[in-house]
Amino acid sequence: MDIQDPSLLKDGDQCLVVGGTHKGKSGTVRDINTSKTGHITITVVQENSDRFKTLGRNVVVTRPTGN
Repeated sequence: MDIQDPSLLKDGDQCLVVGGTHKGKSGTVRDINTSKTGHITITVVQENSDRFKTLGRNVVVTRPTGN
């Protein structure tokens, strides 16, 4: 899988983390923010309701929302 442009992430997308501390985990994208330095941060909610924050550049969309 290729790293994609983090600005393409949308709330509700299914994603897979391909880099960073949470590599290999997957879930639903929630709470998309842009930091003061310009990095996109997201919260990923897993099926078991666990949530974690990661950088948008560390994820790829596996199933986009219906939009």
